[in-house]
Amino acid sequence: MATKTFEKLIYELESNGTLMITLNRPDKLNAFDDDLSFELIDALKQAERDPKVRCILLTGAGRGFCAGQDLQSRSISQSNGTSPHLGESIRKRYLPIIFKLRTLEKPVVCAVNGVAAGAGASVAFACDYRLAAEDASFIQAFIKVGLVPDSGACYLLPRLIGMGRAMDLMMTGRKVGAAEALQIGLVNEVYPQESLMEKAKQFAGELSLGPTKAYGLLKRALNKALEVDLETYLHYEADLQEIAGRTIDFKEGVSAFVEKRPPAFSGQ
Repeated sequence: MATKTFEKLIYELESNGTLMITLNRPDKLNAFDDDLSFELIDALKQAERDPKVRCILLTGAGRGFCAGQDLQSRSISQSNGTSPHLGESIRKRYLPIIFKLRTLEKPVVCAVNGVAAGAGASVAFACDYRLAAEDASFIQAFIKVGLVPDSGACYLLPRLIGMGRAMDLMMTGRKVGAAEALQIGLVNEVYPQESLMEKAKQFAGELSLGPTKAYGLLKRALNKALEVDLETYLHYEADLQEIAGRTIDFKEGVSAFVEKRPPAFSGQ
């Protein structure tokens, strides 16, 4: 296991290629202050560059996943009587996180071990898979402090659960428990709290043994398909398949199929 040193998150690379990133402000339910935001950006960039990383598992320490923005942090506090520059804060801290999660060409699994609120929920929405503990919950509470949902929530949530349900959750700011989240398609699986991380590590480990380049191209394809017309997408898809067809994993996959054996993908 390889470990990099951060102050407010834990970065652990397992021997199977699974990188565990754990938000580590448990006394604050892992709420984002400036330091944690920038450390997560840095961790994701390192994961993107490191060929040993083949899947990312993101979770939180303690009893919460992420309570969103720490309203007492220096970038948000209004103690001096002036209004904070929220747009600037979002562009510097949350925009890079959400964009990197959606475009990082490796699978990203989120293990939601407790509350995911505000920007914390948006981070979970931006991941490729969401596995939740039975007592996990999701809250888009921006409206309760007079703000609009940010960190990509208005883009991501309707694409996950539909416009009507997204509007409901954002306008009311109500809490969504794990059972409802599974029912509406917000999460992929729900597990007892005590087995969540075991199941999440097992699933992430399976993805780590998969064709990493193809996973990345798949993410490109899905992102593109949401934004363009059919004809444009079909040409883009053909270009991606041309790239995939030149990978070592494609050759291995075909050989394994012909030889009737499990493929041994290298991620190349």
